[in-house]
Amino acid sequence: MTEKSKVYFTDFRCPSWRENLPQKLARLIMTAGFGDMDLEGKYVAIKMHFGEPGNLAYLRPNWAKVVVDLVKDQGGKPYLTDCNTLYVGGRKNALEHIESAYLNGFNPYNTGCHILIADGLKGNDEVEVAVEGGEYVRSAKIGRAIMDADVFLSLTHFKGHEQTGMGGTMKNIGMGCGSRAGKMEMHSSGKPFVKQDRCVGCRACAKICAHGAPLFGGDGKAAIDESKCVGCARCLAICPKDAILSRNDEAPGILNRKIAEYTKAVVDGRPCFHISLVMDVSPNCDCHGENDVPLVPNVGMFASFDPVALDQACADAVMAQPALAGSVLFDPECACHEGDHFKRSHPDTDWQICLEHAEKLGLGRRAYELTEI
Repeated sequence: MTEKSKVYFTDFRCPSWRENLPQKLARLIMTAGFGDMDLEGKYVAIKMHFGEPGNLAYLRPNWAKVVVDLVKDQGGKPYLTDCNTLYVGGRKNALEHIESAYLNGFNPYNTGCHILIADGLKGNDEVEVAVEGGEYVRSAKIGRAIMDADVFLSLTHFKGHEQTGMGGTMKNIGMGCGSRAGKMEMHSSGKPFVKQDRCVGCRACAKICAHGAPLFGGDGKAAIDESKCVGCARCLAICPKDAILSRNDEAPGILNRKIAEYTKAVVDGRPCFHISLVMDVSPNCDCHGENDVPLVPNVGMFASFDPVALDQACADAVMAQPALAGSVLFDPECACHEGDHFKRSHPDTDWQICLEHAEKLGLGRRAYELTEI
């Protein structure tokens, strides 16, 4: 019989004045075994998503403070962290990323600790990490401040995702911890390209490129020589007009497998613990500057040392919920895949591929034992 991983769960009910939701989350985390971790004097990275400005589904800083306080209680040195985005938005470099986090309430006064953008100012402060057993990624490009941590924690807003079907713990870790070059490796089977109507011919891309990939035509506008490009994504970060873009053309199945391999690179070889809140289950990622009606009612809070079992338990809990009236699940084009809320909202994706590949890599088990507190 396959051994099952332990996942702990509690709902959002607080019928008594004796305990509020932050206290209930703390009790869940400690019951799940967090108190047994050796954090004394250790740097502890807490990976989460600060939310794109305009999005109101992201996890509020109140939840982060619960985790920060527990780390401090055990003598650890916590910091909140994430990597810069590949797309153009409010978190494409460290300055704008931190400003966006502050706008959404993530400041030291609210959370009790500082923010470190893991891949640096322009998204190129990375560490190459070997992926044992990787089929698609041999060496993952991970933000340096994440790999410098002694202990790694993840705090995830569990939701849908337009490219992977489900945005859970492994999406938070695998995609979220990749540097800009790492994100491009996961999203793209090719190299970046130049959107000609945005290019002003400033040649900033040529100055930053160590391989001579940017070429310039008679009109002075840039193009990328793919035979020379190594996919480092530095030109994406330096372009003042956001004219250089990733193709984002990787098939969803391969993207999910790459995310699993990047997750393995992050968690291998050090103590890790994972928390996932199944609430405001929006159909799309918190990287959107907006959020739609949740797919299902709020479910509860989950915690585990096993990221695979945690994602499976959260997914099962979502599937057991009724579709929320007014959500995208009631749109005519979402009538297929009855019972699978994620595939109904994004029919071209299959969220289970990530879990299957992660289990194959030895990241964890899909079989779990759920303990409710």
